[in-house]
Amino acid sequence: MDLSNLDFSAFLNLAATLVTTWGVKVVAAIALFVVGQWVARWMRKWIRNGLERGKMDPTLVPFLSSMVYYLAVAFVVVAVLGTLGIPTASLVALLGAAGLALALALQGTLSNFAAGVMLLIFRPFQVGDYVEVGGTAGSVVAIGIFSTRLNTPDNVGITVPNSSVWGSTIRNFAANPTRRVDLVVGISYGDDIGRAIETVSGLLQAETRVLDDPAPFVAVSELADSSVNLVVRPWCKREDFWSLRCDLTRALKEQLEAAGFSIPFPQRDMHVHQVGQSAA
Repeated sequence: MDLSNLDFSAFLNLAATLVTTWGVKVVAAIALFVVGQWVARWMRKWIRNGLERGKMDPTLVPFLSSMVYYLAVAFVVVAVLGTLGIPTASLVALLGAAGLALALALQGTLSNFAAGVMLLIFRPFQVGDYVEVGGTAGSVVAIGIFSTRLNTPDNVGITVPNSSVWGSTIRNFAANPTRRVDLVVGISYGDDIGRAIETVSGLLQAETRVLDDPAPFVAVSELADSSVNLVVRPWCKREDFWSLRCDLTRALKEQLEAAGFSIPFPQRDMHVHQVGQSAA
């Protein structure tokens, strides 16, 4: 191979030009990428610690911190490409268009995701609460990013999309430490209303699960077709609600009957009128 015709001075000048032009850019891009990665990791750790100190939901902490990290990395990559002289405007526009198309394709999923974030931030209910959401009632088993899982009283698992949960009325039966039991009991029109109220009030006073504050309420609520209806409204602790309701329903019937009251049921009186035959 004949090397006598090679112009080493031109080659050296070209190499020097390339090193001067691209070497600094490459070194700057590498340095920017390394520093950017370190900053992104520091931001993820800072966000995670802040959310944990703020007692954010454990499901949401890794997701939000990772999202901040990947967004920071994306900005670093764009900055590195710009440092190398690569046009980034078209790349950003392409990524924006792809993101818009993906958002439209995953509209329902993103709606569930946004609702899940709102549920985990504002916490209208917690795991273990008995709630009614999206037309479904049950105990909350898990609150996820995209859906909420419930167990019905007969132990049937139900998964409700978070958009249906957040977009509807939420009834949380475990939100307050006390609840009111609402019962209606009927007595005959011939019974003594005052003595019936005294009998029911005595029963409530003897029941240890009935709270003194707020005080139980017993009064006439309706003059029905077949009975005089008394409304019975005692208060109890949340965990005693169902047992007290069932026990009081039975005890009211037994106590009123033992005191001589009758508990009427719907009935009709039929009156027969005999009409004499007309003269022939």
